[in-house]
Amino acid sequence: MANLIELFIFFPLFMVERKKFNDSLTMGLENLEVINSQLHGWKNNKKILLVIGVIFTVVPAFNFLGLELAGAINGSLVLKTRILFTLLFGFIILKEKVTKLQMLFSFVLFFGLTIAITQGSFNLLEFNFGIIILLINVIISPIGHSFAKSLLDRSEITSFQIIVIRNLISFIILFSTYFLFFPLENIKLFLDPINYFWFILMGFNYGFGLLFWYKTISYLEIGKAMIIMSFTTIVTTILASAFLGEYFTYFHIIGMIIMIFSTIIIIKQKKE
Repeated sequence: MANLIELFIFFPLFMVERKKFNDSLTMGLENLEVINSQLHGWKNNKKILLVIGVIFTVVPAFNFLGLELAGAINGSLVLKTRILFTLLFGFIILKEKVTKLQMLFSFVLFFGLTIAITQGSFNLLEFNFGIIILLINVIISPIGHSFAKSLLDRSEITSFQIIVIRNLISFIILFSTYFLFFPLENIKLFLDPINYFWFILMGFNYGFGLLFWYKTISYLEIGKAMIIMSFTTIVTTILASAFLGEYFTYFHIIGMIIMIFSTIIIIKQKKE
């Protein structure tokens, strides 16, 4: 439902943007080549947009399932390792510069995660199924973001277009598969009016989060943007302890300190 809410929010903005582009072409303003590319460039990138749509159909579903199984604190720490894979795919797909020190401290960051998840035992069996799901998630999501940034860098698409297209693809896939596997089960979720408050809240939250994200990577390297976003882990941990009653241990603190220190080193390297 969040996908549908996002479509309701951003499709009108998408149409306003297209009208603005068409008006600019009609009036013969400057940068006509760029405007024409942003207006019609998506037609030459249908396969990439389909891949992006499929990736970000899987990612939210994996997020919900993984966080439910792993818990909010462990889950948020796992999601912080996206930095490692964002740097990797930013280098492979976008040819962004990655230093040896950045890669070293990306693995140090993963070491801090291991301390937190295993509570210092380093027993990898402590990585429950939810953590495995989230690790798969953090591997595939940077691929989608890297493809999206490549289109933005070439001015072949806009932030509004990406949001509308990926949410349309996600809605079609999720809606059809949900009723394929659960034709009658959980139908009461859609009959309870209280749930629509949460659907709308999620739609606004995710939608404008996406808009700010795509606007950010339009101006910054994707690795730097992901590093900045990684500090949400601290907020998630505090909220999980305060509202969900999850137990925050000394090993969580040690692991988080290592991860934050690693992030600072990576940021410093990016600035240099």
